[in-house]
Amino acid sequence: MEYVKLGRTGLEVSRICLGCMSYGQSDGGVMKWPWTLSEEDSRPYIKSALENGINFFDTANVYSHGESERVVGRALRDFAKRDEVVIATKLNFPMRLGPNGKGLSRKAIFYAIDESLKRLGTDYVDLYIIHRYDYETPLEETLEALDEVVRSGKALYLGASSMHSWQFMKALGLQRANGWSPFISMQNYYNLLYREEEREMLPLCKSEGIGVTPWSPLARGRLARPWQEEPQTERAKNDPFAQTLYEKSKQADKPIVDRVIEIAKAHGVSPAQVALAWMLSKPVVTAPIIGATKPHQLDDALKAVSLKLSDEQITYLEELYVPHHAPEGFV
Repeated sequence: MEYVKLGRTGLEVSRICLGCMSYGQSDGGVMKWPWTLSEEDSRPYIKSALENGINFFDTANVYSHGESERVVGRALRDFAKRDEVVIATKLNFPMRLGPNGKGLSRKAIFYAIDESLKRLGTDYVDLYIIHRYDYETPLEETLEALDEVVRSGKALYLGASSMHSWQFMKALGLQRANGWSPFISMQNYYNLLYREEEREMLPLCKSEGIGVTPWSPLARGRLARPWQEEPQTERAKNDPFAQTLYEKSKQADKPIVDRVIEIAKAHGVSPAQVALAWMLSKPVVTAPIIGATKPHQLDDALKAVSLKLSDEQITYLEELYVPHHAPEGFV
């Protein structure tokens, strides 16, 4: 495994981050999915990730209504020492219906961090991420509250997720002007089928020294297998958000997937390894967040770290791309 600094910090993270949205099951809560794994079935993936050098784990309070945090926290306590792992969790989406059940208000932030720490079974998280921009709360309120979370020792660093570039730069400017703890990472949607982040967000992150940890680097599995017109996996059949991401761009996306398959055959590797190797070739990318619910998925991610594509192959993968509209409600 290779390790790199996360942004302009001294924090070292593995080139692969294990995304834990699929770990843990819940019968209640606002956000839950039928394709997530039980705790018993989840633990081997977390253990294997640790054994193969992955030290970076990403979850969120909303994943299976907190069960992901509980499962991840127990597994990391059983399989690793706290100082050996980097734990990231997120907040913003609704944990309950009604007033103050979501968002980035001062009240919501202070409640959410304490509840996440209880579920994770730890005194602090390494990286605390706002899951989206909150249009209903003054940005200054959010940033000042997040700064207090860091000063209290409950989080070591702050991160942000998908938003407009101007929103992210405004936040960074306010943090600097007020001496508040800054965002050090951006968790954005980026892969071979959606490269709009290359226009503004990625250059911004490069300029400002922000670590980039893309979510859905395999485009919900579309880059991991030959093109399929109809959903085949249990998750694909029960993931309406994926339809908003890809339904309108199928005509443009299929030829790119075909080229991924072609290069994978030339290397004698899986398509997933090629798609991840392409992403890892981008200097601005710190660590893509991969999900694993089958053993070969984690194995593909690990092997992608050492797979090097030629400049010609990278151009071949990229040259068919056409502009994509951001999905509704995306930011």
